[in-house]
Amino acid sequence: MLPRRSFLLAAGALVALASAACTRSSSSPALKELTVDQVAARIALNDGQTVLYDCNAKDRYDRGHLPGARWVKYDAVTAADLPADKGTMLVFYCASEL
Repeated sequence: MLPRRSFLLAAGALVALASAACTRSSSSPALKELTVDQVAARIALNDGQTVLYDCNAKDRYDRGHLPGARWVKYDAVTAADLPADKGTMLVFYCASEL
């Protein structure tokens, strides 16, 4: 688990996005940014309806990540990495502001 300061720094970069290769269609919901408080509230619910994905380099993930976050390579996310329940909120984050 990350210290509070590291959590806030890491969580400050949280963005709900799939990847640079993601495309939007008129039938898909818009991607949106989340605040630290919104993500913290989702983590606190612990209801299984939010999955966190850390897209940082593996060594950075190994040094510390948000509670419950799964590591994925940002440009290699596959359907097998995602939950079957399409109602689950997916939160992808990394240290980049892009």
